[in-house]
Amino acid sequence: MASADSDIQGTPDTPAAPGPGIPLAVKILIAGGFGVGKTTMVGSVSEIAPLSTEEVMTEASLGVDDLGGVEEKTTTTVALDFGRITVTEQVVLYLFGTPGQGRFWFMWDELAEGALGAVVLADTRRLDTCFPAVDFFEHRRIPFVVAVNQFDGACGYGAQEVREAVDLAPDVPVLFTDARDRAASKAVLLALVEHVMRRRSPAPAARPLR
Repeated sequence: MASADSDIQGTPDTPAAPGPGIPLAVKILIAGGFGVGKTTMVGSVSEIAPLSTEEVMTEASLGVDDLGGVEEKTTTTVALDFGRITVTEQVVLYLFGTPGQGRFWFMWDELAEGALGAVVLADTRRLDTCFPAVDFFEHRRIPFVVAVNQFDGACGYGAQEVREAVDLAPDVPVLFTDARDRAASKAVLLALVEHVMRRRSPAPAARPLR
């Protein structure tokens, strides 16, 4: 059956087949702070109707949830977002968006079980909100990329400036995206798959000393 994303098959940036150790069904996490666009990204790229657990924020969350910089936001993810995208005939990504509010972080360990990699969404207006996600994946040695969601009015920092501010390892890709745009979101996911494949590729054999 033809994939809804057949337009990206066979492009230079698309892996032609799963690499060593890459399963056919791949679990990917979309993580980051509150209001950075996780639900939006899953919804924009999913080829099925996404499952969302967004609920309206009530007065009970006042003083508990940090709305700094996103005061206009009225809903929050309380469990997860779920979507699916077929990258090639051999690789299907299952996307799990994590809740961003600190009171729901206890769910991250369960969501991360079996994940091949993660996208950490960042907002340069509130860059500190991505720190917990970066620490989480570094500690668990789960490969990840940082994708800067380019909000209107955000400062135009470069990739190196973001890397230094977040204190990322040199091999962690820093990308720029628009979570509302399907093509931009797919590009981030492809970059993550390629990053994972590079990490899993065997290191070149050392040359014998002469």
